[in-house]
Amino acid sequence: MRQAIALALADEMRRDSRVVVFGEDIAVAEGPFKTSEGLLAEFGANRVRDTPISEMGFIGAAVGAAATGLRPVAEIMFIEFLGVALDQLVTEASKFRYLSGGAYNVPLVVRASVGCGLGFGMQHSQTLETWFYATPGLKLVVPSGARTAYGLLRAAIQDEDPVVVLEPRVLYAEREEVIVGDAGIIPIGVGEILRPGSDVTVVALGQMVGHAIAAVNVANWSAEVIDLRTLIPWDRQMVCESVSRTGRLVIVEESPFSGGWGTEIASYVGTECFKDLKAPIHRITCPDVPVPYPAHLEQRFLPSVEYVRSQISAVVSNNASPKPWWVTEGYMS
Repeated sequence: MRQAIALALADEMRRDSRVVVFGEDIAVAEGPFKTSEGLLAEFGANRVRDTPISEMGFIGAAVGAAATGLRPVAEIMFIEFLGVALDQLVTEASKFRYLSGGAYNVPLVVRASVGCGLGFGMQHSQTLETWFYATPGLKLVVPSGARTAYGLLRAAIQDEDPVVVLEPRVLYAEREEVIVGDAGIIPIGVGEILRPGSDVTVVALGQMVGHAIAAVNVANWSAEVIDLRTLIPWDRQMVCESVSRTGRLVIVEESPFSGGWGTEIASYVGTECFKDLKAPIHRITCPDVPVPYPAHLEQRFLPSVEYVRSQISAVVSNNASPKPWWVTEGYMS
């Protein structure tokens, strides 16, 4: 996946001379996760720039550059580091088009690595999608592998408004076939049905897409699996049409139960598809605790393939929403 990201950046930089990239260690070191490998050598220091450790400064520079003619791609090493620069993104970049009556737009991309599974600890392992959920003017995409990383990033760079790209870092080393060139661009706001099914709709995002696919592949029920791909705006039509066929919805998230991104989808589908539902909408999430550091606890924190399968099985078999493991085992109420 990291190679697909570097290729998407290079293809867009070749296509449009206004595309520039910058961030901490992205030029000489070619990125902390090697997602900008080869860019400095091909495009030079004017278009590929290392920055100081000042997210507020270089995100602010990116906003100004985007509003005045460039198409910057700014990399945040870990999503948590964007916290000190949220004002630049959610108060400035997302509002320029509105504040200027359409005179200025901000074609800015902010990339960040997210998620757990590699032992980076509680301050470097969150996903934090909901930081952006209540910000009109932003778009938000989350790839689930190399193919979607390439296609979504190219679409994000070509978009005329600010787009946040959250990259599950545990997938950087994962391989799959990638369609390159214009044919590989994936439109923002469109989900993908990875597997058709009739008993339950399973909606997943990021690294949880692979877990969902693995969970349903050996099940004795039929699941329609949707890779949401875009959270803002999410594909309401695809999800609702699927739920109208299956009558059940399970959402698989790498986020806490309270306030996770699935709450928005559950609320909308519960309202729009109420008459089609055979069972309560069920969310499979992480518990409401910080991401633990020890490997065995981090693995327990994240929904496993077996856990996802058992939870979906309970929904399909009983038409009821099963309790999460931390409730049934008495850790939390």
